[in-house]
Amino acid sequence: MRGLGLSLGGRPLLENADAAIAPGENVALIGPNGSGKTTLLRVLAGELGIDAGTLEQPCRDVVRLEQSPPTSPNPAWRYIVDTDPQLRAARALLASSEASGEGNAIALAHDAWEQAGGHRAEARARELLAGLGFTDADALAPVDTLSGGWRMRLNLARALFASSDLLLLDEPTNHLDLDAILWLERWLARYEGTAVIVSHDRDFLDRVAKATLSIEDRRLVRTSGGYSDWELQRSQRLAQAEHQGRVDALKVAHLRSFIDRFRAQATKARQVQSRIKALERIAQVAPLRAKNALDLSLAEAGDCPDPIVFAEDLNAGYGDKVVVGNVRMTVERGARIGILGRNGAGKTTLIRTLVGELPPLGGNLYVSRSVRVGYFAQQGLERLRNDDSALAHLQREAPDEREVVLRGFLGRFGLSGEDATRAVGPMSGGEKARLALALLAWHKPQLLVLDEPTNHLDADTRDALTDALAEFDGALLLVSHDRYLLRAAVDRFVIVRDGKAEPFEGDLDQYAALLQARETGAGQGALPNQAEAPTSRRAERRAAAEQRAERSALLRPLEREVKRIERELERVTAELREREAALADPALYADPQRAAELGRARSTLAQSHDRLEQAWLDAVVQRDGLTGALDD
Repeated sequence: MRGLGLSLGGRPLLENADAAIAPGENVALIGPNGSGKTTLLRVLAGELGIDAGTLEQPCRDVVRLEQSPPTSPNPAWRYIVDTDPQLRAARALLASSEASGEGNAIALAHDAWEQAGGHRAEARARELLAGLGFTDADALAPVDTLSGGWRMRLNLARALFASSDLLLLDEPTNHLDLDAILWLERWLARYEGTAVIVSHDRDFLDRVAKATLSIEDRRLVRTSGGYSDWELQRSQRLAQAEHQGRVDALKVAHLRSFIDRFRAQATKARQVQSRIKALERIAQVAPLRAKNALDLSLAEAGDCPDPIVFAEDLNAGYGDKVVVGNVRMTVERGARIGILGRNGAGKTTLIRTLVGELPPLGGNLYVSRSVRVGYFAQQGLERLRNDDSALAHLQREAPDEREVVLRGFLGRFGLSGEDATRAVGPMSGGEKARLALALLAWHKPQLLVLDEPTNHLDADTRDALTDALAEFDGALLLVSHDRYLLRAAVDRFVIVRDGKAEPFEGDLDQYAALLQARETGAGQGALPNQAEAPTSRRAERRAAAEQRAERSALLRPLEREVKRIERELERVTAELREREAALADPALYADPQRAAELGRARSTLAQSHDRLEQAWLDAVVQRDGLTGALDD
């Protein structure tokens, strides 16, 4: 891509953008919502044209992940096979040749069928479906009988099944559980073509992407590695820009000070003009974008009972069907529990039972009556009233509160101004999710139960939610496929599988290893219990304190150096003013020798002044940079 220009509906998305993707690369495509990621994928798929520049795209077999749920009366596996263009063409050729009765044509058609992989088509389709969490019964079920989420998974299976040398995946993990995401990572690691992937799941991108293209200010910026590598390199670029901005600000301040002091002196006119031009030449650094403006912080939990939830021999399910049985589980005050397991294993059934949305089918369940529970359900967005605004939703929760307070609260969740008063129906999934979180947070929960809260959230909102949950001092039950969120927010796991819910003593890497072992036929026995305990928060705080102490030790000599230079600069400046005042006296020039001596002294002092001034600028910038690191 060279000088690429791209717009949508008259709105420019890319201007003079350059980028290169090597054959066989897995590339992450990231950028703010609305920046043009999906539009660029459509361009790469040949569905849209460009406005300017050149696009060299030599790939012949391009597959883009469809975003609308499929419909078909055929079984799921048959739908995948039938939508493959090569197999469809080979099947048509085989049918026409058999109808003709030509032996040679039939032989050639069978050979084409074999070349297209027709003999293994059903087995391949079923393997893909199994990897994405489909049971044998699901694979045989008509597509039209599957739920929306499973049909979206079917789209992904279809994209992976088709022969391709360029694979375009737009949010492929949105409808996947953690087990399926881990399987997809392994599949992409084996993929021999080129893949361009849009996703808000940073862990997924870290594992599958070898390079990242980010859309920034209508340009494409390429960095090596996945999302975390891009984030680190971008922060370094911003730090360099901020450093240069400080240097420029100090230069500007000094130049303006010089101009103001000497503008009226005729002898300084040339120097003043040169400094005015220098001031004009200094590039103005664009203000750094504020770090995520969202504030999803949660109120302190305060005093609450302990334990909050206690289950013994609990059976959870629907009607007479037990999905998860004999559950023994305690949620203490301040507990932070992540719930793992495949879709359909019973995670949602379990937590709906724990929060009282489903009646227990057996056993004992105690939930403190006085505890405030905040429950975010996967389908909770459907409960929002499409004709009402975000403000109207919150006013129903707090009818006696002033509107200005409610608007301020919604603003923390990115719903300010007109966004607070427009109808919910046309809102994006991310905006609806933020509204649901705001309604939940308003009641100051002491126990948070979150079922896939990040499904519709962009990267910035996920980061804000991660920060909020990491700082929340209440109890937390979290079902999520977002490993970054799980690592930051929980400190122990429960795994739901085979109709049971059991403690899992390992970490997420060990969970991934367990799944891979099960996939290859090993590891069918007990779960690992010898995992090393995660580093305690106390140890982390101690390490952070030690790091700050080390930085402080570096900061003290810098502060002393700044003060020393300031004292020396003050002395030299005073002497320089004395020499300049003497040189401005016409009577001095009656003694040419004395005037020459003062001129040489003034020149030496001016050089010293400039040298000290530069040393002061360097020392201040270095000190302020270290101070910023300490503040972080």
